[in-house]
Amino acid sequence: MTIILNNIKPSYMSEDEVSTSDIYMQPNVVFNSGKNYLIKANSGHGKTSILNFIYGSSTNYEGKINYNSDTEINVISLRKTKLSYVFQDYKLFPSLSVFQNIILKNNLTHHKTQDQIDALINHLNLGHKRDSLVENLSLGQKQRVAIIRALCQPFHFILLDEPFSHLDPTNIKIVSALIQKEAKQQNAGIIMTALDEVFAFNFDTTINL
Repeated sequence: MTIILNNIKPSYMSEDEVSTSDIYMQPNVVFNSGKNYLIKANSGHGKTSILNFIYGSSTNYEGKINYNSDTEINVISLRKTKLSYVFQDYKLFPSLSVFQNIILKNNLTHHKTQDQIDALINHLNLGHKRDSLVENLSLGQKQRVAIIRALCQPFHFILLDEPFSHLDPTNIKIVSALIQKEAKQQNAGIIMTALDEVFAFNFDTTINL
């Protein structure tokens, strides 16, 4: 799968504000499956916005986004099998347990078995929180739940919006290895945003937003 951005600019930002960007207002920015991309920028420069544009959860932009050069495809149709997303604000259900949050997604995709889900929960050191309500978790624990949920579907690209902001170095190493393993198994691409370098990942391309 290929994602192509043509002259993308957030509608709420001026051309001067994005004049130094390697993505915004560029005629042809290409992301290919099987490659890992890091998008770096300071806060307020549109990192979350670019992922929301690609995922189709926001259309507040100018320009065009094409998927496999198809100008007619509805991006929403790609979310079940081709695009997965770890949102910065997690979008978990606080009144449901860790397992319930994850199985809700998997019930739609049937991508993992229950044993595989439990193995992921244990692997990310959340086994003791499996049946705890999400509202009672720390931010780092919520972040790991959101990552497991995002892996419970097939994907050609996984979008990661500052996915390690609340994780310690040990957990960053564990989570990074897991995401890269899952992506490699599907020959999928990774598009991650961050404030700075992410040393636990092997990126093919780093882009300054």
